[in-house]
Amino acid sequence: MARIGIFGGSFNPPHLGHLLAVREFQRELALDLVLLIPAAVPPHKKLSANSPSAQHRLEMTRLAAQELPGARVLSLELEREGESYTADTVEALRREYPHDELFLLMGTDMFFSFDAWYQPQRIAKEVTLAVAHRDEDDRQQLQACAEQLQERFGARTVFVENRYLPHSSTSVRAMLAFDCAESYLPAQVLAYIRKNRLYYCGENLKELPFARLAAVSLSLHKAARVAHAAGCSVIAKQLALQYGADVTDAARAGILHDITKALNGEEQLKLCDRYAIVLDNFERENPKLLHAKTGAVIAKQIFGENDAIYEAIYWHTTGKADMSDLEKIIYLADYIEPNRDFPGVEELRTLTAQSLDLGLRRGLEMAIAQLNDKGRKIDKNSLAALRFLKERMQTQ
Repeated sequence: MARIGIFGGSFNPPHLGHLLAVREFQRELALDLVLLIPAAVPPHKKLSANSPSAQHRLEMTRLAAQELPGARVLSLELEREGESYTADTVEALRREYPHDELFLLMGTDMFFSFDAWYQPQRIAKEVTLAVAHRDEDDRQQLQACAEQLQERFGARTVFVENRYLPHSSTSVRAMLAFDCAESYLPAQVLAYIRKNRLYYCGENLKELPFARLAAVSLSLHKAARVAHAAGCSVIAKQLALQYGADVTDAARAGILHDITKALNGEEQLKLCDRYAIVLDNFERENPKLLHAKTGAVIAKQIFGENDAIYEAIYWHTTGKADMSDLEKIIYLADYIEPNRDFPGVEELRTLTAQSLDLGLRRGLEMAIAQLNDKGRKIDKNSLAALRFLKERMQTQ
């Protein structure tokens, strides 16, 4: 009787994190075979707008699998019509491997949502759930979930403590667009992507018409951040109209202001090295705060935006002394766009409607107070921005 792992996903694209996960499962579970199965239409999430065809994803998965002895790529989900339900897949595999032990390989996020999957009882009947987790994960929570799934669906669960790479397919796609993904992909997959000009590789993204700029930039965000970026652009345009700033620059800066937000700290630092962004010790120790600097550079280097847009994005998280109207607008639009909902946001919207300086001063005060409450270090530029505004208001 063979031990067979089933590893599904969009593989959009297949990256080194996927390969490491498979190797960890192979080692810990003594798997004889791992089946890699690209999904045609994942039921739990939409494919990103810059996703290549299913055939491209299949071919990339085949190329990646060349580095995995004991792995086989199946196209059965791509051959079915409609959404790619795991229940249908595991039943098909049970028919093909009637006497073997099947393990459905997954991470903790998928495990905790298993009860919401399509017909989970059909899945639990055919496979053992093999859950990769990290040593810092809550063991009691994992065990409680396993017990609930066993009681509800008869699910069998095994846990695998694994090494992992801290990047996602979303961030890999972004790094591809930013020409900085060499260390995240198998060489043959990267070559295939470049040859076929996937994920904007080889495409000229400079000075795009706004509709195309919005489509491209939003496709590089995590899904949860798309509405924020779009809302910031809308509000920035409205404020520019009200206060006589360049409306085109405001809309473009707004849509791009968080362009690198999907990247983790390691990826932020990789962008800084790639584009020679100078950092102080505080920034290197807190790389998650770097998205304003890296976003400004990407806006200029990849999208060809002008210096005014670069500066507005660069300063949109901290502010600085003597800000231009466009810089104030992006700072405030980021704060008050329609999806924002926090104590004080309506006051901030009211003050911004009266005056950019009134809104900016209140926004800086709120940001500084929040950092103080959390015991966090305050950027010197935020303090300088608030001091500058107070002094100017006293002389007016």
